[in-house]
Amino acid sequence: MEKINSAMTDAVSDNIFPGAVLLVSVKGEILFFDAYGLANKLSGKKMTKNTVFDLASLTKPLATTLAVMNLVQEGRLEVEDKLISVIPQLAKTVKGGIRILNLLLHDSGLPDYRPYYLTLRDLPKDEREYALRDLLIKEPLLCRPGENVLYSDPGFMLLRWVIETVSGCRLDHFLYDKIYKPLGLENLFFVDLDYRGKNRKGPNQSFAATEFCPWRNILLEGMVHDENAYVMGGIEGHAGLFGTAGDVNLLLSELLFSFHGITKRNIIDGKLANHFLRRREGTGRVMGFDAPSLTGSSSGIHFSRNSAGHLGFTGTSFWMDLDKFVIVILLTNRVHPARENVKIREFRPALHNIIMESFAEKGIIKI
Repeated sequence: MEKINSAMTDAVSDNIFPGAVLLVSVKGEILFFDAYGLANKLSGKKMTKNTVFDLASLTKPLATTLAVMNLVQEGRLEVEDKLISVIPQLAKTVKGGIRILNLLLHDSGLPDYRPYYLTLRDLPKDEREYALRDLLIKEPLLCRPGENVLYSDPGFMLLRWVIETVSGCRLDHFLYDKIYKPLGLENLFFVDLDYRGKNRKGPNQSFAATEFCPWRNILLEGMVHDENAYVMGGIEGHAGLFGTAGDVNLLLSELLFSFHGITKRNIIDGKLANHFLRRREGTGRVMGFDAPSLTGSSSGIHFSRNSAGHLGFTGTSFWMDLDKFVIVILLTNRVHPARENVKIREFRPALHNIIMESFAEKGIIKI
């Protein structure tokens, strides 16, 4: 595994990111797990295997999508349900006809991003949720649902609204009670910025720093980086989840085993996992997850088409090959101290190629 270690060490030296944690598991067994560089360049705090990362958009598959899966599993929601059946406020808008499936596949017609925080940050905290929902109701569609795929943060904000309406429970509490706690995942959580008591966190809370935010005038550490999630108290459907590589691996391994029908926990139904993780032709995605593109995928060239993954803006990612039982989790703080560093774009696929080729050379997997 010298090539993998060398690639990671060189990445820190080349300022691709200040620090990182890399974990690779095959068939549920962790075969590579190490930490590199610094969690905080200003303080000199070193990265460790237990460092907690702002997972950014990994929130979409690892939190919001799993919450939807749980509601479907319990018979409280269907992916073909239209938003109007859950959110009556959308009755007089074209968004009422958007299906849950459209939001999960990012073909709802909603835009990729809107800086809602510029409006919300000036409002009292207890008025922001109503104001955000009003903004989502008024947000015009760029095209008809199902017409084009456009990765969308507002779509997953709507999914949070759906989940909380159907469950009667706040997103982070619902996930903890239904999925994270039953799986023993104490290092996978949202940081509630409005809660004055002790946040629900695991035993080894050392956070990787992200960006120095000019409008918040603070170096973000243990505080959500995404501005829209921040003004909503740190809990949103598109961002806000924090976690360690170890707990991300445990969660993905459970999903992988459920997909293959070899888990006895039944927290995630196997048939449902197959339904969600099946690649949808025409979209290039699976429900709530990304899938490898035919060319230029961040997973490199050796992951099968039957794979699922996701990237996070802060420098986080995972790829899971459903055929080869391979999970690669790369968590970095590439936006620390500033987001302009995008060297990770070229590094990610190269690293995944090195990982798969190294394991193939040892006869552990076939490529």
